[in-house]
Amino acid sequence: MSAALLDPTRLDRPDTLVRDDPFSFMIAHSQLPEQARAELDSDFPKYSGAGFFPYNERECGESIRALVDALTSRAFADAVGARLGIDDLGGYPTLVTICRHLNKRHGTIHTDSKSKIATALLYLNASWPDTSDGCLRFLAKVDDIDAAIAPEVKPLYGEFVVFRRADNSFHGHLPYEGERRVIQVAWLTSEAEKLRKTQRGLATRLFKKIAGGLDRKFGAGRDRNAAHPD
Repeated sequence: MSAALLDPTRLDRPDTLVRDDPFSFMIAHSQLPEQARAELDSDFPKYSGAGFFPYNERECGESIRALVDALTSRAFADAVGARLGIDDLGGYPTLVTICRHLNKRHGTIHTDSKSKIATALLYLNASWPDTSDGCLRFLAKVDDIDAAIAPEVKPLYGEFVVFRRADNSFHGHLPYEGERRVIQVAWLTSEAEKLRKTQRGLATRLFKKIAGGLDRKFGAGRDRNAAHPD
């Protein structure tokens, strides 16, 4: 199933955008088969809180587990790495996190931490409102959400983006509150970093269960150009 869900050859669609300036990134459309849409929708984890949580296979249905297996496979990672100029990307530890809902504080401009080699995002929303809110932008500046260097990406089913982490790999999106389904894969510098990030993610999830209302209010009025350190 996993091979059928995600085929590295789909990355070579004629509408795929690959750039190496000002940093390396790729935007690839329609990376998931239409016939898998209903099952992936049903199998997506039913988180109550907002934000990204460490992947737990027990919370996901079979098709999502198969999709995560495909995303983290060495073959797919090496295909992605070849397009970003990263040798042996499949040899690095992977951290998978999944998001179902966002609050308005999410999406501030950042680069990702230095512990990440590259980050991929695979979106699974069936539809999206006629708005730029919540749509990913790769940016030229850390303080200007409108300084886009590529067309923004709506988080729709099968949209796939990946970038090589750099000191100028700025990205973010306008504030959005609501359902925004995405699976994120980060290739990390070490297993120690994977453990640290996983433990932090679990602690954050526990806090949100206890104080979910506060999490929703915190940062809700953020500036559209807000950024956060990595």
